[in-house]
Amino acid sequence: MTVEIGLGLQSDKPAGAYARLARAAESHGFDVLTVFGDLMYQPPIFPLLEMAQATSRVRLGAACLNPYSMAPYEIAGQLAALDLASHGRAYLGLARGTWLGAVGLPQPRPLTTIEEAVEVVYRLLRGDRTGFTGKVFSLTPDTALRYAVQRPNPPLLVGAWGPQGAALAGRIADEIKVGGSANPDMVAVIRERLRPGAEKAGRDVADIGIVLGAVTVVDTDGEAARAKARTEVAMYLAVVAELDPTVVLPDDLVKRVGELVDAGEDEAAGRLIPDDVLDRFAFSGTPEQVAAQAQALIDAGVRRVEFGTPHGLTDERGVDLLGSAVLPLLRR
Repeated sequence: MTVEIGLGLQSDKPAGAYARLARAAESHGFDVLTVFGDLMYQPPIFPLLEMAQATSRVRLGAACLNPYSMAPYEIAGQLAALDLASHGRAYLGLARGTWLGAVGLPQPRPLTTIEEAVEVVYRLLRGDRTGFTGKVFSLTPDTALRYAVQRPNPPLLVGAWGPQGAALAGRIADEIKVGGSANPDMVAVIRERLRPGAEKAGRDVADIGIVLGAVTVVDTDGEAARAKARTEVAMYLAVVAELDPTVVLPDDLVKRVGELVDAGEDEAAGRLIPDDVLDRFAFSGTPEQVAAQAQALIDAGVRRVEFGTPHGLTDERGVDLLGSAVLPLLRR
C-alpha cells in the first residue's frame, strides 16, 4: 500500500487562502488535507468546504473534532456536508480534545464518550432508525437525518497516544493519529497499543493506518527553519513530551520551557530545546533534512505522514518547498 503524504493546516486564515493552498497542494501531489480542530480557531468545516470546492482528488477531514463541544448529530451533519461537497472524499477525525477547561467543558469518560459518539454518527449516516441507548449519548427510535448523504461510512480516524485510546482505535477506527510527533520510535509503540483492541474486534492490526504529524518548518535556510520550529514546539512540548515513552528529556526541560512560554517568551523557550528533542516533535530544516525525517517514519511503517502548520517561514513558501523539494525525495 502506498504511504500517503498529507498537510495539516491551522484554521486561522482569511477566506480564499485555503483554496489557494489546497490547489497548490493537490497540484504537487499531496494525498490528504487536514484542518486542525484547535480551541478558539475557526471551526474546521469552513476551510474544509472551501478546499473541497478547490480540489478534485485529495482526501479531506478535521483532525480532530471532539464530542464534548459538538454533539454527535452535529458531527454527523458536518461530516455529511463535507462528503457531499467533496463528492465522497471526507473522513472523520475524532478525539477527546485538549484545553477545553478554558471554556468550561469537563471531559468525563472520554473513551465511552468517543465510542458512543462514533456509534451515533454512523447510525445517523446509515439511516439506522432502531434507536440507541448509551451511557453518554442516545437516539430515540425513528430519529433520522432529513437530508441525503453521500456515503454511509466515511473513514474514521481517532486521535490518541495512550494505550486505552489506541486500543479503542484498534477496535473501531480506520486510522489512528499521533499528533505532535515526528518520532519513528513511536510507530512500533502505537502498533502494539492498537493490537489488543484490534484482536478483540477480530481485526488485523495491519489494517489500521498509523498517522504521525507534527509542526513542520522547511526552508532552504535550514537554521532559520529550525529556529522557527523550536518556537512552535515550545508551545506544546508540555502537552506531548510526557506522552512519548521513548523519549528521555533533560531534567527540568519541560518546566523551564513552560515557564518561559507562560511569560510570553516563546523564542527563548524554543532555544532551550536540543536538536534531538526537536527532531522527535517536529519536522524542520532544509528539504533534505525534512525528507530524511519523513522517510524514517515511512520506513518505520506509517500509513501517512502529515506535515503540519506552519510548513515554512510562510505558508505558501512552505507548501511549495514541501511539494517541489521534499515529496520527490520520498520513497513510498
